[in-house]
Amino acid sequence: MKKIIMSSVVVFALLQGVSFAKTYAKVNGSEITDKDIIVLMRAIPGVSFEQLPEEARNQVINQAIERRLLIEQAKKERVQNSKEYKEAIANVEEDLMLEVWMRKQIEKVKVSDSEITSFYNQNKSKFVQPETVKARHILVSSEGEAKDVIAELKKAGKNVANRFDTLAREKSKDSSARNGGALGYFTKNQMVPEFANAAFKLKVGSYTTSPVKTQYGYHIILVEDKKPAGTLALKDIKPQLEQTIKMQKLQGEVKKEGEELRKKAKIEIVK
Repeated sequence: MKKIIMSSVVVFALLQGVSFAKTYAKVNGSEITDKDIIVLMRAIPGVSFEQLPEEARNQVINQAIERRLLIEQAKKERVQNSKEYKEAIANVEEDLMLEVWMRKQIEKVKVSDSEITSFYNQNKSKFVQPETVKARHILVSSEGEAKDVIAELKKAGKNVANRFDTLAREKSKDSSARNGGALGYFTKNQMVPEFANAAFKLKVGSYTTSPVKTQYGYHIILVEDKKPAGTLALKDIKPQLEQTIKMQKLQGEVKKEGEELRKKAKIEIVK
């Protein structure tokens, strides 16, 4: 069966037509929203921003901030008035025209609650969420350093979480140190085996009392929360499902429109 293949540029334009509500940062009064994040996430096809560990999400947000600052600098230097810029705009004019047309088409697509529920029920196996752990870690170079950190944590008593945060900022050589070693939620296969096995064995609120050795060094891990494996609830993914169904309907409509236009057009294949 033939499938319509939309260019990434067109799909991106359609996504721009969706309402972006979440703001991640502000740069000189200008908001960094989901739209800015999507631009960068195109470099990681098949992965959503929400699936990334907290540290990776923070890196993407920081990249979006840098991108906005560079755009502002380009505007200050009036790149938009240059010959090169005008030529580039002229080269993509037809693509932009198609994108705007596509955006108008998707605005016409309606999806009912019953369609969303039906799609959810038919595809439940795709919405299974594996077990996840929310953890912090401290990464040091030697086993001796790791044991010293563990000794410090043992002295903290009930204040172990606060002490862990402080020690991570002071001693960890990982980039997560600035966030107190926070890694956010992650699945078992998102971490190297030694780290994952140790983290998933811990109870919530406990930490590793022996250093965990990986290719990166020696870790001390503190587990803050756990979420069991299960199927995502319809109410939690309803907006995403609506957009998925809209795109499927749009592809059908565009295919039909293309076939009708071909019937009326004079087409010559040059070999």
